[in-house]
Amino acid sequence: MESRVALFARRSAAGMAGGLVLAAFGLALLPVTAVVTLLMLLSVIGLVFPFPPAVRLSRWQARLGRRITLAVTGVDIDEPYRPRPAPPVRQPDGWYRADNRLYKKPTIPAYTQRLDWLLKDPATWRDLLWGIGFPLGAAPAAAIPAAMLLYGAASAVASGSLAGVALAVAGAALGPWTLRAAGLWNRALLAPTQRARLAGRVRDLAESRSQEVDAQAAQLRRIERDLHDGAQARLVAVGMTLGAAERLLDTDPAAAIALIGKAQEASATALAELRRLVRGIRPPVLAERGLADALRALAVDSALDVTVTIDAPGERCGEAVEAAVYFAVSELLTNAARHGGATSAAIDMTVRRRELTVVVRDDGSGGADPARGSGLRGIERRLTALDGTFTLDSPPGEPTVATLSVPEALAPEHDPEPEAPERAAAPSPSWNLRRVTALAGACLLVVLPLLLPVAAYWLVPALAVPSWPAAVTTAVAAGGALLLAGGIVGSVRRA
Repeated sequence: MESRVALFARRSAAGMAGGLVLAAFGLALLPVTAVVTLLMLLSVIGLVFPFPPAVRLSRWQARLGRRITLAVTGVDIDEPYRPRPAPPVRQPDGWYRADNRLYKKPTIPAYTQRLDWLLKDPATWRDLLWGIGFPLGAAPAAAIPAAMLLYGAASAVASGSLAGVALAVAGAALGPWTLRAAGLWNRALLAPTQRARLAGRVRDLAESRSQEVDAQAAQLRRIERDLHDGAQARLVAVGMTLGAAERLLDTDPAAAIALIGKAQEASATALAELRRLVRGIRPPVLAERGLADALRALAVDSALDVTVTIDAPGERCGEAVEAAVYFAVSELLTNAARHGGATSAAIDMTVRRRELTVVVRDDGSGGADPARGSGLRGIERRLTALDGTFTLDSPPGEPTVATLSVPEALAPEHDPEPEAPERAAAPSPSWNLRRVTALAGACLLVVLPLLLPVAAYWLVPALAVPSWPAAVTTAVAAGGALLLAGGIVGSVRRA
């Protein structure tokens, strides 16, 4: 078992090494920040054309900052940018419209849309703020623990000062916390805001709804075509055959009996086609016995050796959820047998806290890709319309694992815990606390390096080793303590 001292040393070393990496990265970004600032100043004085290149360069360094932050601090940061605008569409008269003006070519309308997209995206300005604040504030502050440790150790070795030992120990203790605080500060500026997340969710739901409406319209057209070309044609043939049999009944009874037999065969075929059509819309076993028994029926009818595990006793999902999951599992089993060369499969269905999760595994050759198959895209489209997710893990040459998850899947009448009516919640001060904490942290990380000489001047008489580097290091230690407090506040707020 690792001792506490060894664990402390390992975490401190990792924290200080990560801080040095962030400091080096911030130093490398200074030329990029200078170029972005120059382009933005040219845009402010009236030149519009430098603005898009400045934003592209700013987003490039922000994307690089997200990757570095994830690799060094372990803080994952999603991209907050709005989707690109659609290209301009030519009007029926052959012109392109932009801001109540008409253009013969799409160049100016496309540029106007792109400029409006960049200007109105809040992430543009947050990236610019991060591009200035990180190299000048957060990056130098991340190297504070390493500077404290190195100078404290040097002072202790040179003069045997206890202040040097305390400074070194404080730097080692601050290493992991300072690194974590720097990662949280980067996420505060580079991650999407709550409003941006909600707007993106609304866009995704609107897109999935549009796709689902188109899919339902296509399904209705297919049903109409199948009825017209299949059952309807056979029923018409049955009517004509019975009419011919009626005319032959008096003159040739044997031929009339033969025609009646053909009519019976045609009616049986039409009935079988109607049953297949109804089964494709909503299988009777699904409507009568629920999703669990319907999956067991799929396992019995499948060409594979399928095992089914159900962990949802007595709970029925909504009709739309059951239909979507049923046809999704059917599609996965068919693909495993037809394209994956599988011989066996397993279906695991669980319901936890009103969330339905179905995992389908097979022993096939893998290589399934939703981009190359309309069936897999249809599964994703069906689940997205229900606010669900579809995850596919199918490396080439290895088994395939597909996970279907739908939140709020239970039908209202089978909801195990009816919710009480919502009451008006009292206003919470967390919103103001978040804004104040973020603003204070940003100001601290930007202004801290500028205040170090002033703080060092006043702290020189109190130092055991009266030298300018010791004063600077002591001031840096004070800033590190403040940064540690900010990191703790941020961690508690996100807990």
